[in-house]
Amino acid sequence: MQFSSIRRDWSASPSREMLAGAVATFALIPEVIAFSFVAGVDPQVGLFASFVIGIVIAFTGGRPAMITAAAGSVALVAAPLVHAHGLPYLFAAGLLAGLFQILFGMLRLGVLMRFVSNSVRTGFVNALAILIFAAQLPHIIGGDWIAYAMLAAGLAVIYVVPRITRAIPSPLICILVLTVASIAFRLPVMTVADLGKLPDTLPIFSWPAVPLTFQTLAIIAGPALAIAMVGLLESMMTASVVDDLTGTASSKNRECTGLGIANATASLFGGIAGCGMIGQTVSNVKYGGRGRLSTLFAGAFLLVLMVMLKPWVSQVPVAALVAIMVMVSIDTFDWSSLRSVIIHPKISSAVMVATVLVTVFSSNLALGVTVGVLLSGVFFTFKVARLLRVETKADAQAGRVSYRVAGQVFFASSDIFIEAFDIRDAVGMTVLIDVTEAHFWDITAVAALDKVVQRFKAHDIPVDVVGLNQASSALIGSVDRLMKLKEA
Repeated sequence: MQFSSIRRDWSASPSREMLAGAVATFALIPEVIAFSFVAGVDPQVGLFASFVIGIVIAFTGGRPAMITAAAGSVALVAAPLVHAHGLPYLFAAGLLAGLFQILFGMLRLGVLMRFVSNSVRTGFVNALAILIFAAQLPHIIGGDWIAYAMLAAGLAVIYVVPRITRAIPSPLICILVLTVASIAFRLPVMTVADLGKLPDTLPIFSWPAVPLTFQTLAIIAGPALAIAMVGLLESMMTASVVDDLTGTASSKNRECTGLGIANATASLFGGIAGCGMIGQTVSNVKYGGRGRLSTLFAGAFLLVLMVMLKPWVSQVPVAALVAIMVMVSIDTFDWSSLRSVIIHPKISSAVMVATVLVTVFSSNLALGVTVGVLLSGVFFTFKVARLLRVETKADAQAGRVSYRVAGQVFFASSDIFIEAFDIRDAVGMTVLIDVTEAHFWDITAVAALDKVVQRFKAHDIPVDVVGLNQASSALIGSVDRLMKLKEA
């Protein structure tokens, strides 16, 4: 079984995997350089990170075919640390963040992805598609007619070529055609060389040049934890998207550990920490990437392009890369969700829209997902609380009032539970509370039941509680023992 898994991850359609990885590589270049500027570092810092992370996580990650590199969400968290303390502290924080992520993987915290609803995932994907497109606007707005013509030509190649042949991914043909055209006709267009300084050498192993003191730890601990959390959240979300696209499962805990190893290694080679890149990942999967070879090739090919083929890569028109990223944003956006906003329950649609709005306006993917998860939890809690029912039946001949409780009793429904019992209905009678169809989840629920019973007893009304299930009885017994210990 293990051998078949290794064969599937590494040996399936090598040519397809490498071509898909090459498309993802070209999609990485403008994003990584842009994110490097966001973090306040030279482009080579982001590119070094992407080389190393891509190669390492191909072996250590839990989601085959996922592209991981220096990302904007991590850059936003890292920028204040760079501005305040300098680049060496960024490398130290990235190393510590990697150790945090390894620890999270060992503690199996990948299970927390189960709490992210489909509405939040859809909102995350749509918000990221919008952000990817918005990141291209500086290269689109204000350009001359040549730039617009190049962009239009690039998009035409990307969408028309697949109707003729799929042997070579159309984005690679787009890059080749536009580069040849710009060189042949000496067109005055912006090229990759204009985006920033590209690496001159291979990344070199180097321990972060910071003092090994508690003061250093105090400086980097907060940013490192933030980088670790943001990176894991975005990577877990991206892995879930790939799971859906490919219909296959992935190991979220292994992805946590693998990302930690990759980030720690990248920091030791002069790179910024990174995480899953959903746009480039979607592009990789769209063009056939399914295994680890596409991830490995994306990282290795980026190294070859930036170092060994730099004179040629420097002449690639930015318009070609922008066309690829526009295609990625269009493919990433879940267009069916626009119709689903009307069809789906209002609460689910509200969660999705809130996730999109918070993410887009804050440019913070982690914040958007956090808000979406919190809203999902709050809405779910209110929905479950409203399902609690308490039916009252009075038997004057028997001198008894029966209350039948059905549903979940917890902190959000405890007030509804208490308000369902009216002392006036039971004066001069006995009370039977049947909780066979109910479940008591927390100490607030236990306190609510105790409050109801004590109210009846305070008015000399006999009360009997029947039907407690084993879990509810155990919880009530634990609370009773704790209260007796406190009184003692």
